[in-house]
Amino acid sequence: MAAICNHLYRDKKLDFTLSEETEQLRVKIRRFVDETLIPLEKQPDSYDEHENIAPALLKTVQQQARAQGLWSLQMPLARGGRGLSMAQMAPCYEEMNRSLFGPVVFNSAAPDDGNMMVLEKVATEAQKTRWLQPIVDGTVRSSFVMTEPAPGSGSDPSMMQTTATREGNDWVIRGRKHFITGAGVASHFILMARTSDDSRKGLTAFLFHRDDPGWEIARRIPIMGPEEHGGHCELIFDGLRIADENRLMNVGDGLKLTQIRLGPARLTHCMRWLGLAKRSMEIATDYVSHRESFGAKLAEREGVQWLLGEAAMEIQISRLLTMHAAWKLDQGDFARKEVSMAKVAVADTLHKAVDTAIQLCGARGYSKDTPLEWIYRYARQARLVDGASEVHKMVLSRNLLLEGNDFWRWG
Repeated sequence: MAAICNHLYRDKKLDFTLSEETEQLRVKIRRFVDETLIPLEKQPDSYDEHENIAPALLKTVQQQARAQGLWSLQMPLARGGRGLSMAQMAPCYEEMNRSLFGPVVFNSAAPDDGNMMVLEKVATEAQKTRWLQPIVDGTVRSSFVMTEPAPGSGSDPSMMQTTATREGNDWVIRGRKHFITGAGVASHFILMARTSDDSRKGLTAFLFHRDDPGWEIARRIPIMGPEEHGGHCELIFDGLRIADENRLMNVGDGLKLTQIRLGPARLTHCMRWLGLAKRSMEIATDYVSHRESFGAKLAEREGVQWLLGEAAMEIQISRLLTMHAAWKLDQGDFARKEVSMAKVAVADTLHKAVDTAIQLCGARGYSKDTPLEWIYRYARQARLVDGASEVHKMVLSRNLLLEGNDFWRWG
């Protein structure tokens, strides 16, 4: 990525030039995607019944990615990862998700990605050994259990209905959750539950295992799809007992944990979505460069050029917003405004890019002869997951009203 600016900001340079190491890693990922993953997308037997990569094939390509040193980039070297910063992750994640199969192959898919990062930050060493390391190693999958049916918590965690009641050295969980991503295949779960009525300190986070009694998956909720492995499930808790040693952080720190987790997790969504947006434009530009109509290639038509140019511009704007938010997170800032802006912009950009590509490819784009219809259905969730776009705009509005012109301050 070209250097964009070199301003001093908190005594650290904001420079989007990739280091030699990061650029080499980005190119290596791109080559793996082009040579290994994209060819697999064209084979019908590469997919499971939910239109994602088939489990047996996934294990094979995961081994190949691991052998090339492309595994768990977000985790420290000591845990078997590559120790990348958020700003280093951005171009690498973008390259991964140029393939429909990409992120999970590199152990960088949601919700494992966000779960690994938050456990690395807040878990005790004993908890990391038991709950985190197996996710990093790829021997188990994980899930983050927070969203509830109405009138429970959605974008507003303060509405949480699921309770955790202390009984001796255990916490007893009762309640219902839904749209819990990956729950169908997860073994390790991070659960958010109410432990008091305090508006700020009323939630607490816990860890539990798939085999623990007292809970069940009521159903895997059908969606437009395609969907991640493990789907989006409805969970019922009716007496699940969790030992206090499996509590994350202090009692009442649940909201703090969600803030620590969701900022980086939202941003890695943006990084991955940009890969799909770029893939959509790759398909479209290849088609219009060869397809002729009324004596000229489509790419020579002014109307087509406008569509391509606008989509390309929106992708670049979204990349810069994402990289700026990543850089701020690396400085230790929560970057709430920056993450919200990136989340809204990238979600819109992904939809615009794939919609433009389908329009330019015509019936071929609408068919299953290209991945565009897959990406189009997947893109619709982007404006909903990890906070609806309207909620993030409310966050930005509150900041604007509070800060005035300082909303746009440079430092």
